[in-house]
Amino acid sequence: MSATNNRAFVNQVVIGTLVAIGVSGSVGIGSVWMRHQISVTAEANKAIENRLAEVERQTQQTSTWIAEEEDITALLKRNAEWRLGLAAPQDGQIQRMTEDPVAYHGAKRDRGLLQDRALLPNEAQPVSFRVAMQR
Repeated sequence: MSATNNRAFVNQVVIGTLVAIGVSGSVGIGSVWMRHQISVTAEANKAIENRLAEVERQTQQTSTWIAEEEDITALLKRNAEWRLGLAAPQDGQIQRMTEDPVAYHGAKRDRGLLQDRALLPNEAQPVSFRVAMQR
């Protein structure tokens, strides 16, 4: 009977060793996969940062170009070059807008349409509903 007990003990050791090898292999593969994911994410972040830097550079370049074109001397030069016959702007004629121009002009257009006051009782008109089709 002692031979059977030895075999049972050996089988348990072999199974325990195989389980330990499987668990450590799974941890190793998981670690390699996680490092790979970190590397992929770092490369994606670097690509996004490069694109952001490029867009910022283009924005600065466009802002510089716009500032050059808005200059009075550049406008006068274009006026003479294209023979438009426009007069030079007077002091105070050029106004810079710091807010959204679409919202500003929309509010300016709608200024008289929406009034911030309550209607007086004699100004209120009743609402009537009519049936469109009768059977």
